[in-house]
Amino acid sequence: MALGLNTMLEKSETLLGSDHASVVSMNLFVALLCACIVLGHLLGKTRWMNESITALIIGSCTGIVILLISGGKSSRILVFSEDLFFIYLLPPIIFNAGFQVKKKHFFRNFMTIMLFGAIGTLISFVIISLGAIHFLEKMNIGDLTISDYLAIGAIFSATDSVCTLQVLKQEETPLLYSLVFGEGVVNDATSVVLFNAIQRFDLTHINSAIALEFAGNFFYLFILSTALGVAAGLLSAFVIKKLYFESHATNREVALMMLLAYLSYMLAELFHLSSILTVFFCGIVMSHYTWHNVTDKSKITTRHTFAALSFLAEIFIFLYVGMDALDIEKWDVVRNSPGQSIGVSSILLGLILLGRAAFVFPLSFLSNLTKSSTDERIDWKKQVTIWWAGLMRGAVSMALAYNQFTTSGHTKLLGNAIMITSTISVVLFSTVVFGLLTKPLVKHLQPPSKRLTTPISSFHEPLISSQGQSEYNIDDHPISLGMFWNTPSRAIHHYWRTFDDAVMRRIFGGRGVSERVPGSPIDTSVRLWIEDVDNKEIHIEP
Repeated sequence: MALGLNTMLEKSETLLGSDHASVVSMNLFVALLCACIVLGHLLGKTRWMNESITALIIGSCTGIVILLISGGKSSRILVFSEDLFFIYLLPPIIFNAGFQVKKKHFFRNFMTIMLFGAIGTLISFVIISLGAIHFLEKMNIGDLTISDYLAIGAIFSATDSVCTLQVLKQEETPLLYSLVFGEGVVNDATSVVLFNAIQRFDLTHINSAIALEFAGNFFYLFILSTALGVAAGLLSAFVIKKLYFESHATNREVALMMLLAYLSYMLAELFHLSSILTVFFCGIVMSHYTWHNVTDKSKITTRHTFAALSFLAEIFIFLYVGMDALDIEKWDVVRNSPGQSIGVSSILLGLILLGRAAFVFPLSFLSNLTKSSTDERIDWKKQVTIWWAGLMRGAVSMALAYNQFTTSGHTKLLGNAIMITSTISVVLFSTVVFGLLTKPLVKHLQPPSKRLTTPISSFHEPLISSQGQSEYNIDDHPISLGMFWNTPSRAIHHYWRTFDDAVMRRIFGGRGVSERVPGSPIDTSVRLWIEDVDNKEIHIEP
């Protein structure tokens, strides 16, 4: 009996000690997040730094300190997990991207965005995969299969354009911002879909039937994922429009929007779809319908809440990547072959540069052929900016690499260890070196416009809008077959607006449909405070 009691006490002490260590770790990590926000704000005013690089550097310095204190045993406070990244950190980032996107510019350039984000990613994937097979097989780094080489193509096709987007201004360069932003989201989704498809299929014996099935599965995931996101967004709009929460409306409305958005993401994961695409389009639909059905307080609360969650998740990711880069276990396996690790990293960087250039410039040329207006064309300066924006690699590449080349976060095989350390090296080099050069390069290629512009809140813009045409006078001109052929965006907008006003908004709510009832969820008299190009607050009426 006494022996059993002692055993129970020992187990209790172990559990309590483990809980205490977790509490200490979380305190340290939260303190580091605060430091990243403060220092990132102060250093962000300089020419070179931004918050992503600041978090990465702070994470690396913290990793060095922990490594010294632990006697070389560990450099991390928390243990990296693909589940932590894909289930908790990525959803708020992608959802906020869809919720805050300038819908007018995004859908006006939708075909070009899809051209870069989907077709361009496929081109980059092919070039990086073929280059990896050609060069890495000759380096004898380990027993890598054809699936591993194709996974490398998917891993390093995933871009991270956060640094560039922190520099670009939507008001000054709306076309460029929408292209870089839209391509980044579609690129992440395409890379993850490709990666999942590679893991699902047996690619050791590729033939025409497998290739067709692979392509069919790819487009199936794309279409079904988008449809699920749209459905979740429409469901949230319908529920909030029909329910009148009265007291405590803000709490319930914001909570319901967050839960339904997260539910769409988890349903996509459950059915093995692209959760990135799902939650992105859910955010777009919520901002077009649901946001206009909530109370005034909820409108302001949702904008800031979703933006804050996304911001914290981004800082969390970069901070952790900086600490994880110095994890001694990965480098122990490859310390006897540092030349191979450096060589693989250099080859991968070269393939990223080549793969990016192989589609940005040709696809920009093709896109320009379909544009009649010079304002809609992508000149060479914009092309260079788009090319540069996609050179950085980030957390998506890290998470996919861990998923492919490790088991439970650890690896002991030489080939797998080299791929993990090479991925870390590429992420650090591209984020820090390319990131430091982003601000001066963008300012040189895209100097700030001296023309003052009045920004319009993205929530008051239609899903599709026509260049140079007012949202309200487009119906005055008949749409003929020739007009549809020459200016498809204007014709599509005409038919979409007719259908949206006649059917969708009457069912799901939205701006300008229902009568104003002060204090009700459909009251659209909210006054928005937004920042202009001089960071001064201006007061506008919808």
